[in-house]
Amino acid sequence: MAFNHITVIGGGAWGTALALTCARAGRTVTLWEHDAANAAQLRNKRESLFLPGVRIDDAIALVDDLAAAARAPALLLVVPAQAVRNVAQKLAPLIADRTPVVVCAKGIERGTEKFMSEVIAECAPNAVPAILSGPSFAADVARGMPTAVTLAASDGALAAALARTIGSASFRPYHSTDVRGVEIGGAAKNVLAIAAGVVVGRRLGASAAAALTTRGFAELVRFGKAYGAKAETMTGLSGLGDLLLTCSSPQSRNFTFGVDLGRGERPEAIHAGLAEGVFTAPVLVDMARKRGVDMPISSAVAALLAGAMSVDEAIESLLARPLKAEG
Repeated sequence: MAFNHITVIGGGAWGTALALTCARAGRTVTLWEHDAANAAQLRNKRESLFLPGVRIDDAIALVDDLAAAARAPALLLVVPAQAVRNVAQKLAPLIADRTPVVVCAKGIERGTEKFMSEVIAECAPNAVPAILSGPSFAADVARGMPTAVTLAASDGALAAALARTIGSASFRPYHSTDVRGVEIGGAAKNVLAIAAGVVVGRRLGASAAAALTTRGFAELVRFGKAYGAKAETMTGLSGLGDLLLTCSSPQSRNFTFGVDLGRGERPEAIHAGLAEGVFTAPVLVDMARKRGVDMPISSAVAALLAGAMSVDEAIESLLARPLKAEG
């Protein structure tokens, strides 16, 4: 199983970085961007508006026609989680049967509470869903800095083939069949990163930040177990690895959003951009409640975003929780 031609759907920072990665791996790469202004920037300057200073390799073909883009034997779908349904519906009549569609977004769909692989299966039943997630920042990947991620598909042979296709000396995808676990890690860590940012914005100290991340990981594991994730996925790159990165760096949009919250800014006044945790938090908490999963940190984040709690009230609610055995 070989995929020598890859199309990247989405020319934002992450899409641009992955297109460059695939080109470094020696693949034929096509890049399609829906935003007219960014598409023009890509054509005229070979640079994405969302990743300034990083030039797009001349070998990467830029196309305006989605049908032409969809002819590749494998696609990387690099759009925000809440846009996956819309793009998948457009791709469905254009792709060949059994085309792998690798979703590179981290989130859960609002309204339906569906994971990204479920959205693909529903909207493009002729596609084979796969997920790419893990501790990675677009700027690092685009510049060829060492990065390791997880690529999951229900078919282990397909997951391995896709990993070989996009892997290079500086970009190492480990393959997995635990699609759900990889999806959960990517979605939940964004919510927890907002909480970590609040701790920093409130200047609560490094000890509090370490405690928050550790207890947040416990929440992620409980949620993952309730929804069928494998334990080793939760402790791997797409679980613990991504959580550690996102909870500790201002390069993370979710962390930065939390810092602004901690400094006293109102949620509606902060430019969320692609802080996927803002959209995922209420969905994650509702799904946790339905399975009886205790997620106090995520619940506090959801309450903050809804304006139901102030930052100080959220912190107090966590500190006032009953003392109990760790677990």
